[in-house]
Amino acid sequence: MSDSTTAQVSPSPPPEPPQPSNAFERWRRKLMLVTGLGVTEQERLADLRMHQTRHCEKTKEYLMNYSPAVVFMLKHLKESGCEVPKSNVLCAPCDLTRAGGFTPDPGAVVLCSGHFFSESHMEHTLVHELMHMYDHCRFKVDWSNLRHHACSEIRANSLSGDCRYTRELRRGFVSFSKQHQACVRRRAAMSVAANPACPDAKTAEKVVNEVWDSCFNDTRPFDEVCFNPIALFGN
Repeated sequence: MSDSTTAQVSPSPPPEPPQPSNAFERWRRKLMLVTGLGVTEQERLADLRMHQTRHCEKTKEYLMNYSPAVVFMLKHLKESGCEVPKSNVLCAPCDLTRAGGFTPDPGAVVLCSGHFFSESHMEHTLVHELMHMYDHCRFKVDWSNLRHHACSEIRANSLSGDCRYTRELRRGFVSFSKQHQACVRRRAAMSVAANPACPDAKTAEKVVNEVWDSCFNDTRPFDEVCFNPIALFGN
C-alpha cells in the first residue's frame, strides 16, 4: 500500500500594489513643467503647445458636432459638393498675428491652438474660415485676384460673428454708428493688404470699397443680413 500525499496549494500572493514611482514621476514632471525648474525652455514650450493643441482639438470636436452655426456651414458645404471631414480642420501652433486660416489646396482650415480666449472666439474663427471654404467651393475664388479676395473677406467678417460689438470692444474699437460695417471694412482691408498680390494698404482699401455693396449684401448661405449672425442660432 503506497503512501498517498495530498499536495497543499499555497494561496496566490496578493497582487502587487502599483509602483508609486510612475505616478510620482508624472507628478514631478508636471510640477517641473509648470514651475520651469529642472527643464529647458524648449521642453516647457513643447509641453505647453501639446496641452494647447489637445484643448483646441477637444473644443473643435465639440463645435463641429454641436455649434448650430458651424453645423449649418458644414451642411451647406456638403450640399455644395465640398464635404469637410474633421481631419481637414486642424489645430496647430501659429504666429501671433492670426487665430485661423484657410488653405484652398487641399481645402483645409487651420485653428491656431493657444490663440483663443473663449469657445465663442474659436466658433467665430471656424465659421469665418468655413465661409472662405464655401466661397472657394461655390464661386471658384481666385485668391490672387484682389477683388475676389476682398469679397470673401467682407462676407466672412460680416457673417461669422467676428465683428460683434463685444469683439470690437475687446480689440479697443468703440463706435455707436455703423460699428459693424466699419469693422468689416477695416478687417477685410487688413486681410487683403496681406495678400502678396497687393502692393499697399491703400490699394486694399480701394478694392474693398469697389466690391463693398454687392459683397456685403450677399449673405449666402444665410438667408438675411444680421449684424449678429451667431445670435440667429441662439449663441
